[in-house]
Amino acid sequence: MHGGVPVYVPLRPKFDGNKVISSNEWRLDINELRAKITPKSKIIVLNTPHNPIGKVFSKEELIEIGQVAIDHNLLIISDEVYDRLYFRPDTHERIANLPGLWERTITVGSAGKTFGVTGWRVGWLIGHHHLIETALAAHTRIVFCTNSPLQEAAAIGFEKADEHNFFDNQIAIYERRREKLIQPFADLGLPYTIPQGSYFLLVNISKIRVPENYQFPDIIQKRPKDFKVCYWMAKEIGVVAIPTSEFYSSENHHLGENYARFAFCKTDETLDEAARALMNSL
Repeated sequence: MHGGVPVYVPLRPKFDGNKVISSNEWRLDINELRAKITPKSKIIVLNTPHNPIGKVFSKEELIEIGQVAIDHNLLIISDEVYDRLYFRPDTHERIANLPGLWERTITVGSAGKTFGVTGWRVGWLIGHHHLIETALAAHTRIVFCTNSPLQEAAAIGFEKADEHNFFDNQIAIYERRREKLIQPFADLGLPYTIPQGSYFLLVNISKIRVPENYQFPDIIQKRPKDFKVCYWMAKEIGVVAIPTSEFYSSENHHLGENYARFAFCKTDETLDEAARALMNSL
């Protein structure tokens, strides 16, 4: 939009990914971020809890990122749609709450992620009025409006959530489902990243061998290894994962091609069925 050019700074695992690690061990190189800033830079886009890695940025990490924004007079768009999906003992920190950052930060939220109703397509922005007024002017010309009854339902959800202990109960459910999805990969000896937040599990698929001469469609044939493994699993095992290289810019595809993203925002029955299929086929 308006000629903006995205410049990417990837998260990298502290280790080579061939063992079980926490998502906290995927790190942003703050010096690399600083090196990418130019006089044309306008905005830092941040995502925490992170999709697909599940990393929850610590307060110390957010302070470093915020200082870069202050030093270069940049705005921050903080995608925090998984802000209610973090796992103990971790907690979610908002970069907008840090000193000097409220006036330069727009925080993005989502009813779909917060209440598990992704089909509603209801979200919001939180920020200083001078930022929100400008965002609203653009928003009304891009999507015009959204579904009013579901907006009202989301508002009522927030009003009633604490009364029903909804968020704590939801976290407990996802913690249990996270462990349920982890188990087959642990049994198969496939390394994975334990997410601090969100409902995704990143699995190292470098040990998975697709049969030689397996026939892939042309659209998959030229893509990295993770596309081939995910296609094969979907077609032959019936378990669908997302190839992680798709989350990276083209110059950083290599950082994601040994991983696949699995989701545990499923029923127990679905997770059990997926576990059986994986154990019987890998």
